[in-house]
Amino acid sequence: MSIRVYNTLTRRKEAFVPRTEGAVSIYVCGPTVYNHIHIGNARTFLSFDVIRRYLEWRGFDVTFVQNITDVDDKIIARAAEEESTAEEVAHTYSEAFLDAMRQLGVRRPDVQPRATQTIPEMIEMVERLIERGHAYDVDGDVYFSVRSFPEYGKLSGRDIDEVRSGARIEVDERKRDPLDFALWKAAKPGEPHWPSPWGEGRPGWHLECSVMSEKELGPAFDIHGGASDLIFPHHENEIAQSEAATGQPFAKYWLHGGLLQVNAEKMSKSLGNFMLLREVLKDYEPPVIRMLMLQTHYRSPLDFSLDRLDEANTAYERVATLARNIRWARGTTPVATGAAPAERDNLIEVTAAARERFIAEMDDDFNSAGALGALFELARSANSFMSAHPAGLSSADLIALGAVEETLVELLGALGVTLGEASVSTFPDEVVGLAEQLAGYAGKDPDAAVEALLAARSVARTERNWAAADAVRDGLAELGFVVEDTPQGARVIYSPRAE
Repeated sequence: MSIRVYNTLTRRKEAFVPRTEGAVSIYVCGPTVYNHIHIGNARTFLSFDVIRRYLEWRGFDVTFVQNITDVDDKIIARAAEEESTAEEVAHTYSEAFLDAMRQLGVRRPDVQPRATQTIPEMIEMVERLIERGHAYDVDGDVYFSVRSFPEYGKLSGRDIDEVRSGARIEVDERKRDPLDFALWKAAKPGEPHWPSPWGEGRPGWHLECSVMSEKELGPAFDIHGGASDLIFPHHENEIAQSEAATGQPFAKYWLHGGLLQVNAEKMSKSLGNFMLLREVLKDYEPPVIRMLMLQTHYRSPLDFSLDRLDEANTAYERVATLARNIRWARGTTPVATGAAPAERDNLIEVTAAARERFIAEMDDDFNSAGALGALFELARSANSFMSAHPAGLSSADLIALGAVEETLVELLGALGVTLGEASVSTFPDEVVGLAEQLAGYAGKDPDAAVEALLAARSVARTERNWAAADAVRDGLAELGFVVEDTPQGARVIYSPRAE
């Protein structure tokens, strides 16, 4: 089955056929670095990180480019607010953005150009547009003539005669047409500026991505991505200026992510629901945030809330615990007989079917929600299989379960979701004192101390001495460990959340 993507340009799903067989070129609009990114920004960047990862998992050689806009009206305004410089603001929030992406597990682009490092190329594109009759100079400002490009509106589906100024379309009586947009802005006092044939100035926002994508990927490439609120005017203007400058089609496929709401309302500071990614990361692990966002198709609106994060955490822990239980079971001594052959064969078939469904869902416009559904069903089947055999599992059973674990780890990894490591084999020295206090342990070996604690807890539970059993659990929790009861017995695993 071939991959199909929804192309905003054609308004339909299409077979994905990259321009060069086996290779994919992607450009995604990056941040304007004037503040810490919020969770809506994070959703867009995470979505395209998943698309990139999946294409690589499917065997494509992906070149992924994402820019950083480090000169812009918003940056200049923030510098004035902070009594700083635009350069200092851009540096501060660029570093904050890169750190937030690292924490979230979003991989660095193969190339990450910055607007201020591409000024000569921007000037060159403006010169081309003027030479071809698509742009004009007015007192040091250069505007793109929208009506010189007959296909303007083909991405957004807007009729040029019905489009009104707004949404970052600047109103200026000097323009030949209200729709014309700035390619180059004449310098104003206190603003960053560079020399150009039209005088000192700086690039317009729309120009930047056209130039940086052409520089890194050429005039035509496979996928251009971004959030849906960029379709108009930003991406519409990109197409116009790029195709007018090169005479070639620009991006082949346009992919746009849905917007994010908080508690079913549009996120805004006035509503008090404006959530920065760095604040959310203080309370929730990156795989949990990914799990929540991946449970909604990337093109659909996402309702984000702390309740939904807690639900995602539960779902993640369920799968992670299963993986740990399988690893632990595979380290135990197998029994002579375990599950019936038919049960085991069914688990093997379910594992294979989960892989097939995962691929089919992701091939269908990167439907991560359906792909996760396939993995959740596999996890439920594996849990039921293990629970049905408390007396032990055979070698063949453990091999089948090993395939489940490997499948979960591999396929979740294709989405950028990592499962926790197996339980640690070395415990801190503090468990020795705990075992001495609660289990009468007289040795010095931390591993043996943990075994003594588990034995003491087992006796206490048999005797219905719940206080003694809870004391073992709580004492280990204070050291950062949790006790898990499995069909094969109790075990202790490290858990940061227990600290």
